[in-house]
Amino acid sequence: MVVRRTIERADLLAADAHRMLASVESSGSRIITLDESFKVLGELSVKQDDLFREALRCVEAQLYRPAHVMAWAAFVDFVHDILAQDDFLKLNQVRPLWSVKDREDLREHGDYQVIEAAEKCGIYGKTMKKALLGLLNKRNECAHPEDYRPDLNETLGYISELFKRVKSLRKKAP
Repeated sequence: MVVRRTIERADLLAADAHRMLASVESSGSRIITLDESFKVLGELSVKQDDLFREALRCVEAQLYRPAHVMAWAAFVDFVHDILAQDDFLKLNQVRPLWSVKDREDLREHGDYQVIEAAEKCGIYGKTMKKALLGLLNKRNECAHPEDYRPDLNETLGYISELFKRVKSLRKKAP
């Protein structure tokens, strides 16, 4: 009984320490705070959950460019799920030349095209589309040989922004 209470108190102390340290700009405890944000996203597919967790592990290892790439991959898979909800009926109406029957067909089209098509399907508006294209551009800077080297703050901000977009889209989805 005493041991269990001691462990519980130590866990509470660790959680409090992480909360306090999370306000320090260069603190690794900020990753713990982001991990807490991840938990409130709700249900994601196994693949999306794994990709977002991999992005967080990249941040913990200070691999910021790969973290951007993994988080974006999770987000795009989430968008693919939304497009698949009606068996791609709306998508095929707005992009008849695509003739998408399953997720593999959808993967033949670039993320830029998919983001634009999702807007045409009414999944989100023009403002959200522009924001998502900006996030895609940031992902591309990280995925291809560029001079862009994000730091901890930029990476945490990027992943946090994707989490917010998932939450927002989930509220709108049927």
